[in-house]
Amino acid sequence: MTRFIFVAGGVISGVGKGVATASLGKIIKEHGYTTTLIKIDPYINYDAGTLRPTEHGEVWVTDDGGEIDQDLGTYERFLDQDIPKQNNITTGQIYKAVIDRERRGDYLGQTVQFVPHIVDEVKQRIIKAAAGYDIAIIEMGGTVGDYENVPYMFAMKAIERELGKDSVAYILVTYLPIPGHIHEMKTKPTQQAIRLMGQEGIYPDFILCRSQQALDEVRKKKIEVFANINVDRIISAPDLASIYQMPLNLEKEKLGEKILAHFGLTSLKAPNLTAWQKLVTAITTPAQKVSIAIVGKYLDLGDYSLIDSYVSIYQAIAHAGAQLNVGIDITWINAVEFEKNPEQLHKLAQFSGIIVPGGFGQVGVEGKIAAIEYARTNNIPYLGLCYGMQLAVVEFARHVVGLQGAHTTEVDKQANHPVIDLLPEQRQTMASGDLGGTMRLGSYKATVKLDSHVAKLYEECGRISSDEGVMTVHERHRHRYEVNPLYVQQIETHGASFSGYHERADGTTLMEFFELPEHRFFVSTQAHPEFKSRLGNPSPLFFGFMRAVRDYAVECKQKQNVEEAMPIRADKITELSL
Repeated sequence: MTRFIFVAGGVISGVGKGVATASLGKIIKEHGYTTTLIKIDPYINYDAGTLRPTEHGEVWVTDDGGEIDQDLGTYERFLDQDIPKQNNITTGQIYKAVIDRERRGDYLGQTVQFVPHIVDEVKQRIIKAAAGYDIAIIEMGGTVGDYENVPYMFAMKAIERELGKDSVAYILVTYLPIPGHIHEMKTKPTQQAIRLMGQEGIYPDFILCRSQQALDEVRKKKIEVFANINVDRIISAPDLASIYQMPLNLEKEKLGEKILAHFGLTSLKAPNLTAWQKLVTAITTPAQKVSIAIVGKYLDLGDYSLIDSYVSIYQAIAHAGAQLNVGIDITWINAVEFEKNPEQLHKLAQFSGIIVPGGFGQVGVEGKIAAIEYARTNNIPYLGLCYGMQLAVVEFARHVVGLQGAHTTEVDKQANHPVIDLLPEQRQTMASGDLGGTMRLGSYKATVKLDSHVAKLYEECGRISSDEGVMTVHERHRHRYEVNPLYVQQIETHGASFSGYHERADGTTLMEFFELPEHRFFVSTQAHPEFKSRLGNPSPLFFGFMRAVRDYAVECKQKQNVEEAMPIRADKITELSL
């Protein structure tokens, strides 16, 4: 029988429910139980595909083509297992399913109401996603006081009523602020969150107390009295140097054992987080540090700079760095800056690697192309992701092949040389105006060239398959535009290589990888390899990129040391004296 853990947030969002949920899943798995993680998003959008990245964060893509809230990415990175799109439940999905059913006449003349129809749909989706697992952990987006969460709180209570209290656990993730003017940790927000949960007939079995500092005994006692739960179920979860420390921190509090005891269960095996601890140590105290520039556009929202738009890229770099015991110092650069002030491109010389990530539209495109050209001509390690590959092809076509006016038709529909273009079926989709979930989404297989840099990296990382001598890899996608097959041969005759391709059922070949064999490291992909990178199991492309970055940084440092050690010539001394 499946047990259910419901995770809800206190009176403010952004306190780390996703990381807490993922950490709990990691711990439960370490104790020998199968687990899956489910995210409830109370917005009315059907999925995250049409949400703005600067406001909602990155859109996560699942193997089966779901456009999902970024928390599912956190789940996969911690569990090192794929999670399907059915594990993301939105209010838009719930109401659409019920209304569609009503339009088909499935309710046989019933009056369709919030109770039981909406609540039943929520319950059925949770139970379906949890089927076959020992323990399912469900994170509810937003906070316990949000109006939008009423149906989900109701559904949680209904599941508890049907299965029994021993099959359900409620965890409240709350924040305890320390106002700067009084320097005292305050429990009032936690008390308010407990009261709001109680209004729905739900009382927390465990409370994870997020704060800048560890929870002291005075605060624990206050919460114990107000929540009426044992103090050993009040868990301190202070800020950490890395999110990957949280499972280690929660295990010190024996949270896994306590939750299993709540369900009347015991550990099936002793947790072993030794390898995890080693990787976390490499993140927090690396042997070497390197600097990387990420040139994107989804960075600004009002007066604030947001990097949640590219959270998976950051994590993929961290995973590869941990594997190599290399720390990272990332500078996020808005590509528009290079368009306004081209002379600013020289700033890229200070970095040991450059990444151009995915994106859409024309904002910052010429700035990205300029950054790619700088990486190519100065032999700086470069990794292009999705749009970063398309623009690398545009840059090469313009400046090496000599195709004046080469561009993507996403930006210039009348381009002289449309080296990046829409495929016919995507033209039909765009014309229909129904854009949700219509891109090339999910996992696709690519055949790779045996002697390519890409093939060697995937083989080294154990992520390549062989079928009668044909080497294939799988990565996730989210895009509409493709490399125009009419230009592939012409581009390759000038020294570039399309080192992997996907062949569709109709015989059309879609270019998946683009590399420059003579470059230190210039690799790009139409896919989003960051979506399949996990701590302890990094993405092959990010691993190769980080190794090249590390080696380039060492080379530059050695060169600098040699130059500094060289004696100053007599003519230079004269110049200095003047």
